[in-house]
Amino acid sequence: MGKFEKDAKDLLEAIGGKENVTAVSHCATRMRFVLGDDKKAKVKAIEAIPAVKGTFTNAGQFQVIIGNDVPIFFNDFVAVSGIEGVSKEAAKSAAKSHQNPVQRVMTTLAEIFTPIIPALIVGGLILGFRNVLEGVQIQALGQKMIDGVAQFAKDGEPIYNTIVDVSKFWSNVNDFLWLPAQAVFHFLPVGITWSIARKMGTSQILGIVLGICLVSPNLLNAYDVATTSKEIIAEQYTWYFGPLEFHKFGYQGQVIPALLAGLSLSYLEIFWRKRIPEVISMIFVPLLSLVPALILAHTILGPFGWWVGQGLSKVVFAGLTGSFKWLFGAVFGALYAPFVITGLHHMTNAIDTQLANDYGGTALWPMIALSNIAQGSAVLAYYFMKRKNEKEAQISLPAAVSAYLGVTEPALFGVNVKYTYPLIAGMIGSSIAGILSLTFNITATGIGVGGLPAILSIQAKYWLPFILVMLVAIAVPMFLTFFFHKTGFLTKTEEDPELQAEFAAQEEAEFSAPAEEAAAQEVSVLSPLAGEVKELSQAADPVFAQGVMGQGVVIIPSEGELVSPVDGKVTVLFPTMHAVGIQSDQGAEILMHIGMDTVNLEGKGFEGHVAQGDRVKAGDKLISFDMKAIKKAGYVTETPVIITNQDQYQTEPVGELPRVVERGSQLMTAKPL
Repeated sequence: MGKFEKDAKDLLEAIGGKENVTAVSHCATRMRFVLGDDKKAKVKAIEAIPAVKGTFTNAGQFQVIIGNDVPIFFNDFVAVSGIEGVSKEAAKSAAKSHQNPVQRVMTTLAEIFTPIIPALIVGGLILGFRNVLEGVQIQALGQKMIDGVAQFAKDGEPIYNTIVDVSKFWSNVNDFLWLPAQAVFHFLPVGITWSIARKMGTSQILGIVLGICLVSPNLLNAYDVATTSKEIIAEQYTWYFGPLEFHKFGYQGQVIPALLAGLSLSYLEIFWRKRIPEVISMIFVPLLSLVPALILAHTILGPFGWWVGQGLSKVVFAGLTGSFKWLFGAVFGALYAPFVITGLHHMTNAIDTQLANDYGGTALWPMIALSNIAQGSAVLAYYFMKRKNEKEAQISLPAAVSAYLGVTEPALFGVNVKYTYPLIAGMIGSSIAGILSLTFNITATGIGVGGLPAILSIQAKYWLPFILVMLVAIAVPMFLTFFFHKTGFLTKTEEDPELQAEFAAQEEAEFSAPAEEAAAQEVSVLSPLAGEVKELSQAADPVFAQGVMGQGVVIIPSEGELVSPVDGKVTVLFPTMHAVGIQSDQGAEILMHIGMDTVNLEGKGFEGHVAQGDRVKAGDKLISFDMKAIKKAGYVTETPVIITNQDQYQTEPVGELPRVVERGSQLMTAKPL
C-alpha cells in the first residue's frame, strides 16, 4: 500500500471521479488537474483530506496543494486512478481549453517570463546599486568641477559630486557592474527567445541563436536609433535586396519583437518536424525554421513589435503621468493582489521592462512593491491578533516576512484569501499607496526585488517619498485589518466553527510531527534496458529533464524488453503498460516510463508480464514493447529511469555518460540522504 493511497482514493472521489479528469500533472508542491466540470469538485471534502493543504483554481487548472511529498502522492494517485499523468506543458495545454483568448495570452506571457524573472531581479538590484553610486549627489563630497569650473543645474542649484566622481575604487566597481546589468537588459531578447523555445518544447539553442541575431553588434543598437541620422542609417545600417530595403536595427531591451520572433521560430520548427522525414530532419528542420524566422524578425515582426511595444508603453506611461494618474494608481494598486491570485501578474514584467527601456525608468514597479508590502502588513496584523494560536502564528508570521521580501503567495493563499478581510485591507492600503506613488512620481530603474528591498531599485531622488509611501502601505492595512476584525466586517469565515474545523483538518498534516519511517538503505540499480544511457537533463519531456519527478538517467533502448532493475515489489503498473513503478527492498521507489506521450497508444505495442503488487527479482521481465510501432506512431522510445522518493535518496550514475549499457549491468547507485 502506497504512503498516500487512501488520500489519493479520497481525492479521486472528491474531484468527481476518473471520468471528470481531463489531464493531471504536478509541480514542485501541487497536483494540477484539468477537470471536465469544475463544479463536480467538492472543495470542502478535498481540503479535509489530511495530505491536502489547500486548493485554488488558476489558469484553467484546479490545483491541490500537497507540499514536498507531491511526487509520492502523484505516483499513488495515478496508481489508484489508472489515469496517466502528463507533463506540465500538456496539462497547461489542456487547461487552455477552459480559458478565453485573453486568459490564454496572459497565461502564455506568464509562462514565458517566469524562467527569466531571477535575471530581471538581479539586474534590477545591480542597476539600483549603480544608481546609488553614480546618481546620488552628496553635498559632503563637494561641488562637481569640470576643468576647474563649478557645475550648476538649469535652475541654478549647485551640482554636487557623486561617489563615483570622488572614488576610483567605486568608479571601477560601478563600471564592472555594468557587465551583468547590460547582459540582463540589453540582451533580454536572448532570454525571451530561449524561454519561448523552452516553453514550446522546441530547440532551445535555436532560440538562443535567434535572440543573438536580434542584438548582434553588427546591427544599429536600439538605444542609438533615435540619435543616428537618416543618412548614416541609409549608408551603414540598411540592407538592399533589389527594390526592397530593410533597416539593420538591433532590438536591445525590446520585449514584443523578441516575443513575436521567438514564437515564429517555435511554430516553424513544430510545422517542419511533422513533415520532414526523421532521417534528414537534423539538417532541414533547423535550417527551414531559423532562417525564415530570422527574415521575418528583421522585416515584419521586429518593426511591428517595436511599434506595438512603444505604443503600449506610451499608453501605460500616459496613464502613469496623465491628468488622471491618481485613478490609474488607485485601480492598479487595488487589483495587483488579485492579479497574483489569478497568475496574471507576470504580464506586468513585459510592460515594466518596456517602460524602463523607453523612458529610463518605470513607475509601475514601485506600485507592485507597495502592493506586496500592503498584503504583508495585513498578514502581520492578523499575526498580532492570533499570535497565541500556535497554528495560526506558524502560518501568518512567515507569510508576512515572505510578503515583505516580495513573495506574496504564502500571505495570499495562507491567510488573506482564506479570511477575506485582510485581503480587502491590503487592497485598500495598496490603492492609497498607488495614488501617492504616482502623485510623487516615484520611479524605479527597473524590476527589482519586491517588498521592502524594492527601495534598492528606486531611483535615488525618490528614496525619501518612497519611504513615506511605504509607511502608508504598512500602517493603513494593519489599521484596517484590526478595525475590520473588531467590527466584525467580513469575519464570518474566521468565526464559523464548521469552516474552522475544515481549516484545522487541512493544516493538520503540515504541523503534525512526521511519522517515523524505516531508514533508507543504499541500493544498486541495474539497467532495465539495453541501449545508450544519458543524463536525465537530456530527456525530451521537461518534467523528467528538470528532475521534477525524481533523479536518475534516461536510456535510448536498442531492444524492446524492460526488466526489473532491483529486487522489490511492483507498486505502479499503468493499464496501458507503458510505465511501471517498483519499490526496492531497500526502500527506493523507481519509476520507468517507456517513451514520451506513449499513453496515447492505449497499450498498442506493449505487453505486460507482471501485475501490480507482484514481487520481482532483478532481471525479471516486466514489459515487452514494439519499438518500430512506437516510432511509426511518431513517438520516441527514450525511457527515464528515476528514483521518485528523492527526499530520501541521492542518485549517482555509474560511469561517464553517455555510454552503452546491457540489460542487468550496473546503471546507478541510490544513496540515502
